[in-house]
Amino acid sequence: MKVSFVRKIFLLSVLLVLAAVLSIVKGAVNIPLPELLSPVNHHILVMRLMRLLLAAAAGSGLAVSGIALQAVLRNPLAEPYLLGTSSGAGLGAVIAIILGVSGIYLPPAAFIGAVLSIGAVYAISRQGNKIPIQSLILSGVIVSIALSGVVIFLVTMSSNEALHGLTWWLWGSLQVYDLNLILTVASVVIIGIIAIFILAQDLNAISIGEEEALHLGINAETIKKALFLITSMITASIVCVSGAIGFVGLIIPHIMRFVVGPNHKVLIPASCIAGAAFMIVCDVVSRILFPPLEIPIGVITALIGAPAFIILLKRKQKI
Repeated sequence: MKVSFVRKIFLLSVLLVLAAVLSIVKGAVNIPLPELLSPVNHHILVMRLMRLLLAAAAGSGLAVSGIALQAVLRNPLAEPYLLGTSSGAGLGAVIAIILGVSGIYLPPAAFIGAVLSIGAVYAISRQGNKIPIQSLILSGVIVSIALSGVVIFLVTMSSNEALHGLTWWLWGSLQVYDLNLILTVASVVIIGIIAIFILAQDLNAISIGEEEALHLGINAETIKKALFLITSMITASIVCVSGAIGFVGLIIPHIMRFVVGPNHKVLIPASCIAGAAFMIVCDVVSRILFPPLEIPIGVITALIGAPAFIILLKRKQKI
């Protein structure tokens, strides 16, 4: 079992390395690796490496957050944007643009919007010291729809031309070339993934049932709150720079459960690598499909993720 797991992790790592190399050499203009390493193309290499780092961070963060939410909510359809994070970030960005804020201050504004939306979801769903699962899901859906409506209204009514270019925020983009910002997001994602991995055994117990977890001495309510906070911070940090990229946190955990099984100690590292590789490949596809135009990466993840999820769902129904 252990040997099999190591072999699978090795194969996933090889796929990640191949995807990374592909991401570096492929783009609107294909440049062979030897030429890309020359001083003449140094600027292009740096930009592609930054894009690669953001893709890996976003993919791994969304995939692992999806695992945690599906376990604590015991809902196979749970995903990182369930708590209204993306719509809150979008609203924060729109308000910032209307107020004349742009450039490096836009991601912090989006992050604040995401955090406030998460806070609203918690406040609505909380009953005393507990957060019932069904109330949390319903609150997340309601807040997300309401904030999305406000975003569309502001974009429609505003004469600000910058707002009409926010398609990338609604469908996702990795066109971020601020190294400090990317490193900040990557740091939040790495710390969050490590924290979730530390709680892997608790996730195994909670995914079976809260009563069973209680018998094992696990305070399910405390673990749930901690994981909601961790996944929210990961998702907020990603969405504030790359926008909403769907299906990664939904489809990758399901595929990896099929590949390595449901044990979260195995599932989390496998999904971390697979999520990064998947996002990198989707980014490459978004750049090379119709060069020099770039397709929003959320469109690519949806076109790949939706059919894959349907196939998995049908196979599970047969079983």
